[in-house]
Amino acid sequence: MTDATTTPQQDAYARAQAALATRKDAILVAMLPDVAFDGWTGATLRRGAEAAGFHAQEAEAAFPGGPVEAACWFSDWADRQMVDALAGVDLTTLKVRERVTLAVRKRLEILTPYREAVRRASSLLSLPQNATRGPQLVYATVDAAWRAVGDTSIDYNFYTKRLLLAGVVTTTTLYWLDDRSDELADSWAFLDRRIANVMSVGKVIGQVTGRADKAAGLLPHIPSPTRFMRRLRGAAGV
Repeated sequence: MTDATTTPQQDAYARAQAALATRKDAILVAMLPDVAFDGWTGATLRRGAEAAGFHAQEAEAAFPGGPVEAACWFSDWADRQMVDALAGVDLTTLKVRERVTLAVRKRLEILTPYREAVRRASSLLSLPQNATRGPQLVYATVDAAWRAVGDTSIDYNFYTKRLLLAGVVTTTTLYWLDDRSDELADSWAFLDRRIANVMSVGKVIGQVTGRADKAAGLLPHIPSPTRFMRRLRGAAGV
């Protein structure tokens, strides 16, 4: 049924976009096992489409940008899975730092079966021609996480929170990729330490808001998503 505030054309477009997103999700999930071995390629995309019950050519229709677009969609898919997982948790009993920690952990738990696909996606997105995409995806992730845990800030804190959490997400992901501890216990301990660190930095930044010279002096100590992408690229031998 068409919403009273939308036109039939807008409603039809929304349905088409929802159907496309569902199709892209199905192809993505079906291709991930092959990505771990063969990387993000046109061939893995086509096999994913077929495994999802579509014609191989549907891969190109769903992802006209090819493997790079699919890798970006992978990050978006993980963000949406994280938000859905958090929706099923009573966050009102948790402190802010506990909520944020849970958001990052949920996302990594969702991605744990696909760690090699994450590594290969990060390597692909760190190539010079794709260099702007990685930081954009990191921002989308931290923004989704903050919103999912109830952040409603619209002032300076809006940007500070996202900048600080970007550092947590990038460094913890890098650590998690090589973690071989039981049930990833070392990764969760690392995440706890990083959250504690950035919460301290955040308090200091809050105290010097409006004093650009001191705030700027803290920025070099916050991990850069761009440097993180370069490290992954080197580790993968790309």
